[in-house]
Amino acid sequence: MILELTAEQKAFQQQVEQFAREIVAQRAAGIDKSGEFPADVMHAAAGQGLLGVTISKAWGGLGKDYVSYALAIEAIARASATVAVSLSVTNSLVAEVIAHAGRDAQRERWLRPLARGEAIGAFALSEPDAGTDAANQQTKAVKSSGGYRVTGKKVWVANAEDAAVVIVFARTRPGLRGQGITAFLVPMDTAGIMRTARADSLGVRGLGCMDLELDLTVGDDQVLGHVDQGFELGMWALQGGRVAIAAQALGIGQAALDEALAYARQREQFGQPIANYQAIQWMLADMATELAAARMLMLKAAAAKDTQEKSTVEASMAKLAASEAAHKAADKAMQILASAGYRRGSVVERLFRDVRATEIYQGTSEAQRMIIAASVLANV
Repeated sequence: MILELTAEQKAFQQQVEQFAREIVAQRAAGIDKSGEFPADVMHAAAGQGLLGVTISKAWGGLGKDYVSYALAIEAIARASATVAVSLSVTNSLVAEVIAHAGRDAQRERWLRPLARGEAIGAFALSEPDAGTDAANQQTKAVKSSGGYRVTGKKVWVANAEDAAVVIVFARTRPGLRGQGITAFLVPMDTAGIMRTARADSLGVRGLGCMDLELDLTVGDDQVLGHVDQGFELGMWALQGGRVAIAAQALGIGQAALDEALAYARQREQFGQPIANYQAIQWMLADMATELAAARMLMLKAAAAKDTQEKSTVEASMAKLAASEAAHKAADKAMQILASAGYRRGSVVERLFRDVRATEIYQGTSEAQRMIIAASVLANV
């Protein structure tokens, strides 16, 4: 078993870390304060190839492996959780899906601009009654001459504020759970898409999340993959998406550990730095250990995404472990900084709010446990 990164992976990680420090970190607080989609940072990230890390060079991407991609998302999240997840939506949930299941014409129209960062993508799966129960799609696509009429509502659509294209999941026929659902590639300027007010969330502010009211017509050539097989395609996309969220969580958790370490070394109480006290040392030790363990699961899941046809369980384990380890790290960092961290506008306060989302979107921690348990029970 080889646990070392390759020279190419290390070089790419260092390149992204430098970009994150010099560009992304400078805007993180401002993005959080305003809640506005960071189009300027996304444009800068496009110049680094970060919207198409895993897309082949033939289609305008960097052609990197999933481990490199996960390392990049972690490095960005260490500076800004918002930018990290926005990048991952375009890469994992949109560009990769088009590369995997799209027709040549669809790839020509969308994959190249997405990979180059000339367009932003969005992924519309969640609905008012289809969150964890994603198979319960109520949006309908009724067959018409040469296409479909799509009606329904999608919620919490990340990147929707600035996206050029969205993958919409809709029910094309009644059937068993998860069956009869089709994915469609829909330009965001299509007549019949109404974007409602931007969501004002607790954390990961500036993600451009909006609800979509849909009453539109799409052509047969906008079907992504095969008719009635869209749910399987959505679940395929979430394998990569959950690896990216695990990486995002680790970036947030590492940033929390960084803040806690720096504060513990300089803050003095009773005549010495608080880092000298065992109570603080044990918190720092737990944070470092739990994040390191979760990172190994994340890297294993990233490697599995490259080498296995299916990596659902690995991705669920990585997301579960990383999101919960990062949550604990942010909580302990808040305790170590005490009032200095609890103050509105502190870095730890932002991280504390941001990390909570990683246990919710792209499948709650409870949903990940259901997936893992089903696999464990099947192998007994």
